[in-house]
Amino acid sequence: MNLKGASRLSGLLTSVVDLHVRLALQEADKEKRRLITGAVILGGGLSFLLLGLLMSQIALILWLRQAYQLSWIAVLLILGGIYLALSGVFLRIGGALLSKPLLPETVAGLTRTTRALTGRL
Repeated sequence: MNLKGASRLSGLLTSVVDLHVRLALQEADKEKRRLITGAVILGGGLSFLLLGLLMSQIALILWLRQAYQLSWIAVLLILGGIYLALSGVFLRIGGALLSKPLLPETVAGLTRTTRALTGRL
């Protein structure tokens, strides 16, 4: 390969990499917002769960024990199951927001470019 051909190939590869870097940066901005939103929602859900536990735990334990003549252990097991179910809902929603793949458009673009450059379509 002569020097002029190598220079053209180098220029082509540079422009392709620059294009993909720009796309990756744009996509990373979108992904960053999604990840931050998911983390904030998870934190909010966990905070509300904690506040709800603190505010209602004693009153609910006393009410269940008095209304149904249950033992302390039975009351605590019932409440533990309720709290696990509520926390599972919040963790599931937040986890779903955080589980999407990162930079899917950039990966797809790199795959298309690689296939085009290697001659595989």
